[in-house]
Amino acid sequence: MTKKIKLNAQTKSEPNGRAKKIRNSGYIPAVVYGSGITNTAIKIKRHDFEQALALAGESNLIDLSIDDKEPVKVIIKEVAKDNIKDNIIHVDFYRVDMSKKITTEIPLSFINESLAIKELGGTLIKNIDSLEITCLPSDLVDHIDVNLGQLQNFGDLIRIEDVKLPAGMALVSRTNEVIVSVTEATKEEELVKPAAAPSEEAAGKTEEPAAAETESDKDKEK
Repeated sequence: MTKKIKLNAQTKSEPNGRAKKIRNSGYIPAVVYGSGITNTAIKIKRHDFEQALALAGESNLIDLSIDDKEPVKVIIKEVAKDNIKDNIIHVDFYRVDMSKKITTEIPLSFINESLAIKELGGTLIKNIDSLEITCLPSDLVDHIDVNLGQLQNFGDLIRIEDVKLPAGMALVSRTNEVIVSVTEATKEEELVKPAAAPSEEAAGKTEEPAAAETESDKDKEK
């Protein structure tokens, strides 16, 4: 079940060249697009969007109200960030048609404990953290569960085709790609260790002949 998330925006009247000024004023430039509608340039308060992103991610519907008009259903399609501070600099919203299926990425949530890890000391290897699915917008969910309780022995694995999808969802492409697996942990004693330094006892033994030789030299002097 999707969360009810609301977000307000304003039409962006400034030309593209003034995007920096918009960001400096506490807003983020954005665009809304979708099938059968004209692209609309907007701006949204940074704080409001960051809260909506934390709740919605890229797999939940958002009720987006532009200039206080009737909200439209959108999903976050792309979030652009700068390469230096990782700040959000632009957002793409996709307006959905509730009667038409969409394709999107749904994050995976790994639940329950693996006996192979808890009791046998295995290592969990995760290869995939989301699945590309198709569904009606009303069937969108926050995440898809992957049950780690199935992993009971070394070598056990879970493939994409093993995951039970929520009602109304279908994989964009069915593959036997491995999502997660368990391997036997490498034992410390199997690692190559550097040669140990000689013990104090061994070191002492090497010095005894030298000491004996010194005493012999003294006898000759007499």
